[in-house]
Amino acid sequence: MSKVNVSRFDAAEYLDSEAAIAAYLNAALEENDPDLLLAAIADVAKARGISKVAADAGLGRESLYKTLAPGSKPRLDTVFKLLQALGIRLNAVPGSAAHSSHS
Repeated sequence: MSKVNVSRFDAAEYLDSEAAIAAYLNAALEENDPDLLLAAIADVAKARGISKVAADAGLGRESLYKTLAPGSKPRLDTVFKLLQALGIRLNAVPGSAAHSSHS
């Protein structure tokens, strides 16, 4: 029986446009999973160049890796700096759940 060589999927290779990046991050946001969102942000940072993103966010490269490590709990201001460095803006939209208004 022969072995099959399979290369590891690297999402960063496919994040080659602003539209692809936005769609990728929106899909991660829809899951309501902070670790998944950080992983998606890490993929975008890798696609843009870790050193450049770290410098633009005012972080050291190692600090950026720690911030985006699985299970990390980065401060919200750090996440905002990182998103700004990536040129990403978050927008709030009404959720799909119906909310009753009190009159």
